[in-house]
Amino acid sequence: MNASASQYPCGMLGIRHIALFIKELEKSVDFYTRVMGMQIEWQPDADNVYLTNGGDVFALHRVDYEPQAQQRLDHIGFVLKTAEDVDNWYAYFVKNKVKITEAPKTHRDGSHGFYCLDPVGYLLELIYHPPISRQLSNLSNL
Repeated sequence: MNASASQYPCGMLGIRHIALFIKELEKSVDFYTRVMGMQIEWQPDADNVYLTNGGDVFALHRVDYEPQAQQRLDHIGFVLKTAEDVDNWYAYFVKNKVKITEAPKTHRDGSHGFYCLDPVGYLLELIYHPPISRQLSNLSNL
């Protein structure tokens, strides 16, 4: 059943929190802080770290086992303001020897992005998606 948008409560801004199971927590924290520029928002103990970029909460939880396949994500998307920002991040990641899995390309819908792997194998997408990028840019200007 497809409900009309007017039937849903207001206030949805999108996905702002993701949590991952991580075996190599320190390696991941180093990548997301040093290479991606996120900050540690809260670290309640040695096995849990909550990172932020000012708008999102990205939780990393240490585990000592391999998560089941159904617990794995396809990829994590980081929305950028412009297509040029995508190309700048791509060049920055190449310079920092981040493993690129798909070079930047522009899609029929006008989005522009690329894929890479973080140091423990999670697939990341850095993307300019016109409707989302405009909405988030407008919110940051409020």
